[in-house]
Amino acid sequence: MAIWNDPQGGTGMGASSRINAGIGGKSVSMDAGLRRYMLSIYNYMGSGVLLSGIVAMLFASSGMAAQMIHSPAWFIIALAPLGFVMAMSFGINRMATSTLQLLFWSFSVVMGLSLSTLLLRYTGASVAATFFATAGAFAGLSLVGYTTKRNLSAMGSFCVMGLFGLIIASLINMFFQLPGLSLAISLLGVGIFAGLTAWDTQSLKESYYQVAGTPYEGKVVIMGALRLYLDFINMFQFLLSFMGNRR
Repeated sequence: MAIWNDPQGGTGMGASSRINAGIGGKSVSMDAGLRRYMLSIYNYMGSGVLLSGIVAMLFASSGMAAQMIHSPAWFIIALAPLGFVMAMSFGINRMATSTLQLLFWSFSVVMGLSLSTLLLRYTGASVAATFFATAGAFAGLSLVGYTTKRNLSAMGSFCVMGLFGLIIASLINMFFQLPGLSLAISLLGVGIFAGLTAWDTQSLKESYYQVAGTPYEGKVVIMGALRLYLDFINMFQFLLSFMGNRR
């Protein structure tokens, strides 16, 4: 005769309830961990953007940006963010989490120095309006990436290929300065980084299940913040190129 509710039995409803409770508890724990993980990424990303904005305003208002913009030192400032991105991307396995954190904050500072020229070219009101428009669009796109059940890998791959085309078009436009091409680059840039925002959010969400509880979790949080930071800043700059009012 089966003992369905015997707490000592290895089968029956008593054991089944304990198994389901265990599975449910693990699911709740994973959901809480995922929310904490994503919140950490957004906190790093938002803090980095805020730091860059403060540095840009201080550097522009001090007059130093206007003085340096035509000097050879400006090329170092303009290229420095790329150097930090490459160092973090290629050194993630060798670097400690604390080192990546330091590089991320340093990247945010030099990015702010580089972005200070936008405040010299565009009115403060148009920069602020574009920033808030970008923030709203970013929040919506990231929410889509987080909640959608659709696999966005194909769209992400398409956006990455489009990014290479965007870089080539931008280099061509540097030499020929075609107004029509400039507008096309801006529109294409907004679309590409809008797609990358949704895809990066989804891929970061999925990466949690591979790195949760491992030494790499903290590193992935910082690199994820860097990815979303770059999506936001690039979308902001492309939007500003046709929404902003020049001085």
